[in-house]
Amino acid sequence: MLDVRDLTVSFRVGSGHVAVTRDVGFRIAAGERLGVVGESGCGKTVTGLSILGLLPRRMSQVSGRILFEGEDLIRMPAAKLRAIRGRRIGMIFQEPMTALDPVFTVGEQIAETWRTHFPQQREEARERAIDALAKVGIPLPARRVDEYPHQLSGGMRQRVMIAMALICEPSLLIADEPTTALDVTVQAQITDLLRELSESAGTALMFITHDLGVVAETCTRMLTMYAGQVVEDAPVDAALVRPFHPYTSGLLRSLPRLAPRRGALPSIPGRVPQPAHMPPGCRFKDRCPHALDECAAPQVLRELEPGRFVRCVRAEALELPGAVG
Repeated sequence: MLDVRDLTVSFRVGSGHVAVTRDVGFRIAAGERLGVVGESGCGKTVTGLSILGLLPRRMSQVSGRILFEGEDLIRMPAAKLRAIRGRRIGMIFQEPMTALDPVFTVGEQIAETWRTHFPQQREEARERAIDALAKVGIPLPARRVDEYPHQLSGGMRQRVMIAMALICEPSLLIADEPTTALDVTVQAQITDLLRELSESAGTALMFITHDLGVVAETCTRMLTMYAGQVVEDAPVDAALVRPFHPYTSGLLRSLPRLAPRRGALPSIPGRVPQPAHMPPGCRFKDRCPHALDECAAPQVLRELEPGRFVRCVRAEALELPGAVG
């Protein structure tokens, strides 16, 4: 369904441009749930926004190919791309309190998505909005549809964002940290909802998050990004048992519940390099305990096992700890 190839995104800095992601590539099949993980600033959200062409055109440059059902979204005319946004590809944005307009009811905002793509069915928009709220588990949807964002709890506002993204029944849903700042109970409800919707409707899901536990429970594959590059792409279960990249292993070992009892919480030393000063070889080299001289050479994303890709020249020689096993 989605095939991203050699995606590079640059932003204008002064008189030039600086690449924040480079040669990003991955695929998502129909009904598949891909979890995208990595530290803040690694390029997760930028990648998601670039798929829908939502980056500011004057300040950014996007190259590569983003094939959605065989059509290249990067080279697609703006009018045709607008017809795909919301209809065939939906997106749940971060921070629903700022993504929702405070002066319109949630029902009006959900219905607007439907009216944009089905203007001849305007009279159905309100009923569709009520039905969408009911599907995401909001009680008394016929009453909530006329309420404003500030009248709803954080969990309900997040469900409104999901309803807005799903009202047109898209075949691909990009969820950008939909569980951030939610309490554990509501977080579990949201992840269960997304998984159930994907399984029942066959919707493909690109789940951007910092929470590896959510990825383990919700997704079928995990894409690890570091400093603007994909460093590992693998089935979730395989990556949790035996990660192939030292960065993926470091992320898993940093989880508090996986740390040794009464021991120091493992952490990844150092800092992510700045986009304008990326090292020429492995971008994780200066923070990696397994780095050797050969890591200074450029690294390519290669298939180490069927369906498992890694950007590490030493992957075969390393036995890295995972989250289980």
